[in-house]
Amino acid sequence: MSALALVLLGVAAVAAVTDWGAVAVRSRRVEYVVKPLTTIALLAVAVTIEPRNQTAQVLFVVALVFSLGGDVLLMLPDRRRWFPFGLASFLLAHIAYIPALVLLGASGDGLLAGVVLVVVAIGTFGRMIIGGVRTNQPALIAPVVVYLVVLSAMVVVAWGTLLPLAIAGAVLFFASDAVLAGNEFVRPHRVASVVVMVTYHLAQTLLVLSLVQW
Repeated sequence: MSALALVLLGVAAVAAVTDWGAVAVRSRRVEYVVKPLTTIALLAVAVTIEPRNQTAQVLFVVALVFSLGGDVLLMLPDRRRWFPFGLASFLLAHIAYIPALVLLGASGDGLLAGVVLVVVAIGTFGRMIIGGVRTNQPALIAPVVVYLVVLSAMVVVAWGTLLPLAIAGAVLFFASDAVLAGNEFVRPHRVASVVVMVTYHLAQTLLVLSLVQW
């Protein structure tokens, strides 16, 4: 990685840790700055690195732009109103990540392992989340199911790459969204918001680093 990319990665790390603290103490003003700053810094890293595949790099950048949109939408005060739009923005991010990861390579054994993991996750956490949505916000059943399917496909494709950073990033993204959905639709928990952000930022960072030509 270039010196510039390393500096930008450092900026992302500092912003992310600051955001975790802001979420923990519920400092919305700080969060409004450092949450999008983290994704912007990772976006800059994705632009400045030497990639394994240049088309994949472009798609990663697109995914991060949509992720930034999701970050902002999910921070807005009227969360119930803006949540579907945030969900849609992250859905588009995953749609961009899927072909990008395909371009990084795919192995049949890796894809099979990903399918097994996703089936187990959907059979446990997925069922619980869908049940919570059906009970508390039934209008969101279809969007949440579509999102879960696309997110699961992203995880499967990440496993197919056999790249440890891509696999870890995708699994953490799934975990982050599962905790967020559980907190949103099943049962709120006071530490859930911090867990969501820690896993989310680690996921995005690892996915970006999986693009690097080491």
